[in-house]
Amino acid sequence: MLRYLIILSLLWLNAYQKPAASKEKISPNVLFIIADDLNMTLGAYGFDTAITPNIDRLAAQGMQFKRAFVQASLCNPSRVSYMTGLYPHQLGVWRNNPDFRELHPEIATIPQHFRNNGYHSAGIGKNHHNWGHELKGDPDSWSEPEIYHWGAHFHDWYVPGRPYQMHHDLRKGPAVQRKDVPDEAYIDGRIANAAVNKLRELQETPFFLSVGFWKPHLPFNAPAKYWDMYDEDNIPQPRYRAPVDGVPDIAYVNSHEARTYTDVPNDGPISESQKKELRHGYLAAITYLDAQIGKVLDELDRLDMADNTIVVFFSDHGFHAGEHGQFGKWTNFEIGTAVPLLVRYPGLTDPGSVSKSIVELVDLYPTLLEICGLKPPDHELSGVSMVPVLKDRENRIKKFAISQIARPLAGSPVDDEIRGSTIRDERYRYNVWRRVATGEVLAEELYDLQDDPFLVENVIDDPRLARVRNELNRKLTQVLNGS
Repeated sequence: MLRYLIILSLLWLNAYQKPAASKEKISPNVLFIIADDLNMTLGAYGFDTAITPNIDRLAAQGMQFKRAFVQASLCNPSRVSYMTGLYPHQLGVWRNNPDFRELHPEIATIPQHFRNNGYHSAGIGKNHHNWGHELKGDPDSWSEPEIYHWGAHFHDWYVPGRPYQMHHDLRKGPAVQRKDVPDEAYIDGRIANAAVNKLRELQETPFFLSVGFWKPHLPFNAPAKYWDMYDEDNIPQPRYRAPVDGVPDIAYVNSHEARTYTDVPNDGPISESQKKELRHGYLAAITYLDAQIGKVLDELDRLDMADNTIVVFFSDHGFHAGEHGQFGKWTNFEIGTAVPLLVRYPGLTDPGSVSKSIVELVDLYPTLLEICGLKPPDHELSGVSMVPVLKDRENRIKKFAISQIARPLAGSPVDDEIRGSTIRDERYRYNVWRRVATGEVLAEELYDLQDDPFLVENVIDDPRLARVRNELNRKLTQVLNGS
């Protein structure tokens, strides 16, 4: 009898210990924090006017990447790219439609792959594109239904006398709203609260939690207290306040996105007073976003989970908030393709360090797999792991980054489609615009960014740089042709 009891006890002990061993095997957790339309206007990136204490704190605790680039400066193609680890030309996704599942139902996204490997994956907010797709999100990516992920940005509006929720019956209205309301009056406040609650639920569960905030995307409608943190008359103006001579027209977007709002003129000049208001609203939205991120990070600390959680913060692409006289994205300039990227993870040896290595958002997928010890998905990834850089900021993992975007703009017929492709190495950016059907080159740009990454002086016609132009064109063509 004693022998029988001993055997039962050993069996029970073995069964009880298995979940703990499994949990240890697939840790650490992952907290993915995504901003929408955020350029480098952050304190940590040298823009002292921006009030971003929580993002700056994360930069001081993790590694800051100074040369991180998206693969498309538009929501859907960019998000599909980093979620799958593939370039837009590999996916065939160039615009905010179609949903990539219509083309590639077999591909596992980052959260889907973590879910397939024992993690609980949860998506709160805008992780995939948020409007116009029949699937309304990506159910395959998550262990539970997504929340706060669906609607147009202009549906996120404070309406007096109505609940704090998305108002799907609204038509697009003004580009700004400045009301004395709580954070929860807009969706990012509710997203932050939901993320805090989800962290509490997942304390004992290995997780991949992706929190996609909707700001600072238009409309610029942060609560008034965030507007009040800035003096509109003392906000620094962008260096280039109009399109730059020598830059082809096709490179610009003529504030296309801002002009779809009712208080911005459909064509012609935008007044200086309105430009100031829009720029003010952009900063208010950034500080509102920062406060919501702070709530999530504070809860992670309070729950004593920070030491076992990888935190990745980035934006889906950049944004022109008056730069070049533009309000919108969808460009191949540095301001459109460069994004903030911060990574904090257990074992980081040099907190607060800054890397100048060129990295792309397609590199996030293989990086997280390596840190967490997971095997690659069934599809081949185009990115490379950033772990060598995380171990030593002086390491370089890439010689250049690739981004692509399509023309004409939204709402225009696409039977005469043009594609803009750009390659960025440590010194130069080369852009080429081609007609898709014929391969005809419509325009080229070359920028020397050695001393200033945001310098805009098109030197494509400088004969001294012909070899540079030809070499960058060759490298770009190799990548796009898959060779």
